[in-house]
Amino acid sequence: QVQLVESGGGLVQAGGSLRLSCAASGRAIRTYVMGWFRQAPGKEREFVAAISRGGSGSYYAYSVKGRFTIARDNAKNTVYLQMESLKPEDTAVYYCGAYSGSYSERQEEYSGWGQGTQVTVSS
Repeated sequence: QVQLVESGGGLVQAGGSLRLSCAASGRAIRTYVMGWFRQAPGKEREFVAAISRGGSGSYYAYSVKGRFTIARDNAKNTVYLQMESLKPEDTAVYYCGAYSGSYSERQEEYSGWGQGTQVTVSS
């Protein structure tokens, strides 16, 4: 089983940037599609981005496309989410997950969830 720990969240003004990290232990992430999800208060956890095992393919939710970039460093067993041009509606707890299949935007397909990292964007 892979265990994941998210970090890098914080408070930022609208228009600012943050870089989230997801460090894995227990298993090598190169065997997984990795995804980022977020959950705002009172809402369900939603898909943000996913990246293929080798890093050549990436997929984004429409709401973040062009502003967020997912990347991975399999040698460091770490996944990143670079967030630019942040908006108040990006405020949420951000989680990363690991998926052993080919690709999915469904959070129930992923595992290894950490405690998440809080991102708060002020207007």
